[in-house]
Amino acid sequence: MLLCYWPALHAGFVWNDSDYVTRPGLRSLQGLARIWFEVGATEQYYPLLHSSFWLQHRFWGDAAIGYHLFDVLLHGASACLFAFLLRRWAVPGAWLAAFVFALHPVCVESVAWVAEQKNTQSLVFYLGAALAYDRFTVTRSRHAYGLGLLLFVLALLSKTTTATLVPAFWVVAWWRHGGLQWARDVRPLLPWFALGAAAGLFSAWVEKTYIGAEGEAFALTWLERIMLAGRIVWFYLAKLLWPADLAFIYPRWEFGGTSLVALVPAVLAGLVLFALWGLRSRTRAPLAIALLFGGSLFPVLGFFNVYGFLYSYVADHWQYLPCLAVIAGCASALTRVLERLPRALRIGMPLVLLGLLGFSSWQRTAMYRDLETFYRALLRDNPGAWMAHNNLGTFLREKGRIDEAEVHFNETLRLRPQSAKAHNNLGVLHQDRRRHAQALPFFREAVRLAPDSAIYHDNLATALRETGQAAEALTHHREALIRDPGWAVAQNNQGVTLRALGRLGEALGSFQEAARLDPHSGPAHLNLALTYSLLGQEAESRRHYEQARRLNPALPPFPM
Repeated sequence: MLLCYWPALHAGFVWNDSDYVTRPGLRSLQGLARIWFEVGATEQYYPLLHSSFWLQHRFWGDAAIGYHLFDVLLHGASACLFAFLLRRWAVPGAWLAAFVFALHPVCVESVAWVAEQKNTQSLVFYLGAALAYDRFTVTRSRHAYGLGLLLFVLALLSKTTTATLVPAFWVVAWWRHGGLQWARDVRPLLPWFALGAAAGLFSAWVEKTYIGAEGEAFALTWLERIMLAGRIVWFYLAKLLWPADLAFIYPRWEFGGTSLVALVPAVLAGLVLFALWGLRSRTRAPLAIALLFGGSLFPVLGFFNVYGFLYSYVADHWQYLPCLAVIAGCASALTRVLERLPRALRIGMPLVLLGLLGFSSWQRTAMYRDLETFYRALLRDNPGAWMAHNNLGTFLREKGRIDEAEVHFNETLRLRPQSAKAHNNLGVLHQDRRRHAQALPFFREAVRLAPDSAIYHDNLATALRETGQAAEALTHHREALIRDPGWAVAQNNQGVTLRALGRLGEALGSFQEAARLDPHSGPAHLNLALTYSLLGQEAESRRHYEQARRLNPALPPFPM
């Protein structure tokens, strides 16, 4: 497995990894407290996950290899725990299932993308909880029950989709015993169920309130959500059984109207479940596998808003946990078939299968090498991924490749005209070229599309000031600071506009507030020096100029 993921060990950070690898403001003990007690301090409220990132940063800082190695080790640990669990349940082909899971290319996204350490970490706790609770079902030991509950809570604190463990246990109990008993199977898990339900509903609220999973892009009717759920289930099953044409971002399906054809996948899924229910007297395993697969997918079937739906309704990392049931079922069936074949085939066929899966995974890990490779590979798989065009444009602009960046920003707008980010980025690009008049319409449109963005208001204000419209600029500076009062850059920019209007006293106040918010802001101290000079206070001007020089040694000595 380590060989399969070898390219990932040499990979960098991609897309939103910087939102998960602990940012500077959270690296202290106070930051660790914020991770636990301040909702919104981190990308998602998964405090144990972010505590793990906090601790890892103490060990290897910003070196990506440490995070990637830890991810691979977690994935390998889950594969082993998966095998142990299947062996306890006497499922044939337990280790074959574990190796398929370890090497399957649909898992690459979860293992090679650092931000998805929430998958690899939570699954270790999920499977550990399953093993501990399974021991409890045999021994009725309080220690086993307590350990299982503790591991379940740790799983929830790493990723709340692990709440599906409880209904999964009820399905397994039905499969093993042919029915459920209140005292034996249901009552012991009721506290777990309550914890899981509360954590899941809280996560759905955070997703909507703090991450932005609401608005027109998520306005689906219940009929459309049923259509979506049916299509999602079959999509994941197809990718699992035939992992071809995988993509980091799949094309986003459109749901318009209530065409009966769009209901076919959901109806077919219902008919399959009905047929499997009819077979239960002969074998309960197929229905159990279907229920485990669909139940584990339930949080991402479309009944709850998930921010990622903005880009696509499906993603490989969303079936990291659910795929276990199907893999176990297929490995068990294959093992029974192989038992009837000659020894050479019993050994050779699994080796060929694992070799093909491992090679495919090895190929996919290459796309995570660096940001540019990542986005170009993403666009190769899905040229219509507007987010990738926008992010690649941002990367190219930061590298000084302005013309290339402009192509990708324009492509973003062609694919998604309502993208406020792309309008803002084109405005910034024109500002880089000192074309402030050309930047103005892009910033105005960005503010119209996303009026709550402090950044867009501040960028518009700067362009207005540079085109001689300082009075209107001041309005947008104030709008930016209403939305983000602690943003030192916006305070500094407001000061520049106030100074341009000749309101030196107010400008001085803005620069002082910027320096207070960020004592290491060279521009704030430099602007304080200039403003004090204009007010005739040379001693104060010199003091702030020298502070600016300490922060930026490239500045020339204070003019005598």
